[in-house]
Parts: sequence; C-alpha cells; structure tokens
Amino acid sequence: MPRRVLLAAALLLSGCVQTRQFADVEFAPPEGDYSLLVMRPDVSVGLVTPGGLVEPRADWTEQARANLLRALAAQQAGRGGRTRILERRDEIAGIDAETVADLERLHQAVGASIAYHKYMGATLPTKRRQGLDWTLGEDAVRFGKATGMDYALFLHAEDSFASTGRVALQVLGIAGCFIGFCAPQGGGGQAAYASLVDLRTGEIVWFNILQTQSLAPGIGFGDIRTPEGAAQMVERLLGRMKAGRNVRARQ
Repeated sequence: MPRRVLLAAALLLSGCVQTRQFADVEFAPPEGDYSLLVMRPDVSVGLVTPGGLVEPRADWTEQARANLLRALAAQQAGRGGRTRILERRDEIAGIDAETVADLERLHQAVGASIAYHKYMGATLPTKRRQGLDWTLGEDAVRFGKATGMDYALFLHAEDSFASTGRVALQVLGIAGCFIGFCAPQGGGGQAAYASLVDLRTGEIVWFNILQTQSLAPGIGFGDIRTPEGAAQMVERLLGRMKAGRNVRARQ
C-alpha cells in the first residue's frame, strides 16, 4: 500500500484524549466529614471558522455551563462529604459577588501557569520534583474562613466545533494525502482543567488537565452542550483523584 494512503488512513483514525494529574506530595483525596465548595465553572464554547479562529458563542457557553454544573453535582454526590455547588457569584451570604469574581480571576491566572509549566515542557527550575507547588495565598484562606468550607473545586473548560467551511477544509486536507499533497486541518477540540484548593492553607493540592483533538472531520470526544458530554468531561477530569507521591509510597 502506498505510503500516502497509509498516512491518509492514519489521519482518518487520528484523535486523542489525554489527561494528566499532579498533586502535592502529601495530598490525600478528601474523605469523611469534609466540606467542598464547587465554584462556578469557567466555560467557553465556540465555532471554528474556515480560517481556524474560534468564535465564542454565548448561547452554547451558557448551555454547557448549566450541563457541567449538573454533572459536577451528580459526580460529587457519590463522593461523600458536604458539597455546595455555586451556580452564581452572589449566592454566598456575607460575601459579595466581586470577591468571588476576584478569586476566580486569581485562579484563572494560577491555573494557566500550572498548565503551561507542568504540561507544556516549560518546567520552572525551582519547582522540579516538587509535585504541585502553587497557591492562591491569603485570598483563598480568607475565603475559606468566610464560607466555613475546607476545599474549593475549580473547573475551566473550553470546547469548539468545526463550522461547515472548516469541515470542508478538513476533508480536502485529508483527500490531498491520497494524491501526495497532505495538508491536514485541525477541527474542534476540548481543553479543560480542574483543581482542588485547600482553603485552610490556600494551596492548590491537586490538578488535572484534559485535552482532546482530532484531525478527522466529524469525530468528537463529547459535546459539553449536552448532558452526556458534560458528564463525560467531568468523569475524565475527576473520576479518579490520585494521591500525592509520598502518600502513595506509604500505602
């Protein structure tokens, strides 16, 4: 079989789902009588244009956020502990919405830093072999004291779907492989991460990232605009929370 045909076949089957966890070396997944506040998910869903840009869609985003909130509630219900789901920023008595928004923005910055330095090869020299060594600091500690909660769970999710024009380019790109000019085009995909913050110390004690991508048109890995797709993403991120290195060594 010609090499270009094999390459085209490989592209048609291409696609991946990747997750990778990091945890503080002394982290043990919460159990027993703990309290957990699930923060309002940070979500963005958009359409991939023929040129490869992602145009955000507010209607898709709100639909996906509602589905993720329900999936998080269902998933955490089976974990034990006392869980509260935060659907809006103004739901906590005595804490204004801007304070919650400030903590969310802080987490977005720190979470993006973790994703970059722990998953994209840009390891910081001071954090090598340190497990997970990031914090939200005193802001998180004050938030924990004000809410009376032990932990906060944050979720960031991005999803995108190829437009008709983008799908056409994907088809042409793969078809070109059969005639010797291979130019595969990326379509939609997901990028998400979840983190657990110990509100007693402000430390991010556990972090997991999810990435999905396919070069083949029409292949998806769960649509978070649907309840089933949102539940799949939550399960991939939170289904099995691993303990830290030192805790595993003692088990």
